[in-house]
Amino acid sequence: MTDTATTRRRMTQKVLRAAHALQIPIYTTTQNRARLGDTVPELTPYLTTTTTTTTSPLCRPPVDKTLFSMLTPSISSQLSATTTTGPAQIVIVGIESHICVTQTALDARDAGHSVYVLADGVSSCNREEVPLALARLRAERGITVTTSEGWLYECVGDAGVPEFRAVIGIVKDTAADTKAVLQALTPVSGSARI
Repeated sequence: MTDTATTRRRMTQKVLRAAHALQIPIYTTTQNRARLGDTVPELTPYLTTTTTTTTSPLCRPPVDKTLFSMLTPSISSQLSATTTTGPAQIVIVGIESHICVTQTALDARDAGHSVYVLADGVSSCNREEVPLALARLRAERGITVTTSEGWLYECVGDAGVPEFRAVIGIVKDTAADTKAVLQALTPVSGSARI
């Protein structure tokens, strides 16, 4: 399997599934929905606030934006309302790695939040932009570039907690896709491009 948009979407599904299991709030934006379209349908089941059996307080209603950064006044206000104990830990997945992802990471960092960009969860219509954007973000103080699996294990922290069972199931379910994305990000020679 190669590094395709479909595989990257599966990595985003992995992160969203884990966010639900770990009770992590999910904020979603679209970039100028009228011209560029909605969020891809494969992610919709993980982003809805209501299912046939339950309402999820984790999924915030999507915000349409024209800013390239996701930190619109609406999102910033929502974050302020839910992070009463200090700066938020913000995990970023999505597109375009060199535009919206980068500007969101920089703005979140500048607002005092802890920022994680998941290398296997970001993409671009120009594949060559991804490693360049990740290299730039890695060089920025206060932004951590990591993988979805690394971040998930950091969140769980202990195999003895009840949430670990759900997370390990998600990791196992997505192992082949994770491997494909990481192989595309890291050449066989071992010199990392992420």
